[in-house]
Amino acid sequence: MYFEDYENAKSQERNSDDVYSKPVRAGKRTYFFDVKATKGNDYYLTITESKRKVEQDGKFVYDKHKIFLYKEDFEKFSEGLQEVINYIKERCPVTEARPYNDGYQRSEESGKPAGPGYSDVDFDEL
Repeated sequence: MYFEDYENAKSQERNSDDVYSKPVRAGKRTYFFDVKATKGNDYYLTITESKRKVEQDGKFVYDKHKIFLYKEDFEKFSEGLQEVINYIKERCPVTEARPYNDGYQRSEESGKPAGPGYSDVDFDEL
């Protein structure tokens, strides 16, 4: 998770409706799963996707998208999400590349750099 995302989430004044928060860093995005309470003390979930962008002046801004999920919809939402995830996994095996500190991306299977302009050559084999 971006440090700024986490700090901004912590530094915002917590309202009485905030119950629990779980930030999840996933590549260039951070997802926030926030449990909130209504005035009647009924819980609901907000899911926020936050993506850090650099503006032309070099300052960082965060592009955020949020959905609200109410407890009466948890089961249907969960079933639909799992069905779609299974569909994708069956048809397209997960081969995500993640950025590393050196700026290169590596295949999760091999840990070697991946992406445009990179080949999977092992120089020990030459």
